[in-house]
Amino acid sequence: MKELRGMPAAKAILVEMQERVDRLSEKGIVPKLTVVRVGAREDDLSYERGIYKRFENVGAGVETIELPLTVTQEELENVIKSLNEDASVHGVLLFRPLPKNLDEIRIKSLLVEEKDVDCLTSANDAHLFAGDKKGYPPCTPQAVMEILDYYDIDLTGKKVTVVGRSMVVGKPVAMLLLEKNATVTICHTRTKNLKEECCNADIIVACAGVPKMITSEFVCEGQIVIDVGIHVVDDKLCGDVDYDTVSEIVETITPVPGGVGSVTTTVLLKHTVMSAEKIVK
Repeated sequence: MKELRGMPAAKAILVEMQERVDRLSEKGIVPKLTVVRVGAREDDLSYERGIYKRFENVGAGVETIELPLTVTQEELENVIKSLNEDASVHGVLLFRPLPKNLDEIRIKSLLVEEKDVDCLTSANDAHLFAGDKKGYPPCTPQAVMEILDYYDIDLTGKKVTVVGRSMVVGKPVAMLLLEKNATVTICHTRTKNLKEECCNADIIVACAGVPKMITSEFVCEGQIVIDVGIHVVDDKLCGDVDYDTVSEIVETITPVPGGVGSVTTTVLLKHTVMSAEKIVK
């Protein structure tokens, strides 16, 4: 069994991003991301720390606007509007879910698509499903693709079963896989004969959000398994895949931690750099 670790893929992207940030710097442009966070959830803070590390390593800019849980709809809307107008900001990341008193759909509609580097807006959803490459796909699904590309896994004609149907990972990653000529089946927790659907695949992308859902009964020899999930069970991190049993059967698998998650913040950096580059084109 071979592990598909995310860090080698992330480092390869970082080398390229360093070169591109340096070229922008020569033109007086510093790619900058603004993180908008309501409250201080620990999972948000952990991800945020990873963002700062990635961006600062290559000289890109990042800042956080932290708002209290008592923030009003108008106050949050004004923050988004001001970021739309701030020429020094090239990307905006809004942590979700928002508190229930806030209208998330309304907020999503306010952000200009040019600064939507994690596919928050409906406009970038449309670009993703149209396959026109005008927007930015969500960072986690793109991280899956970056890992597959780094390890030279040819998707043409391959049967891929995506277990998960969310707009955050499942549906977007299915669209990205289709663009690479894979034959994609989207499944979920209510799919009949899910074990059979998984066993028939060349590649399984597990993103249903259920800890250790994919067990040894779902896999066969020779398969590639990409585990997108991240959970805390018994004070330990795990994914949607029961790694200990599945890794004994399949050909290759991404670990948790150390797999897809370690590439996601690097993709966020890449999208922010791409946004900054559009200024000089």
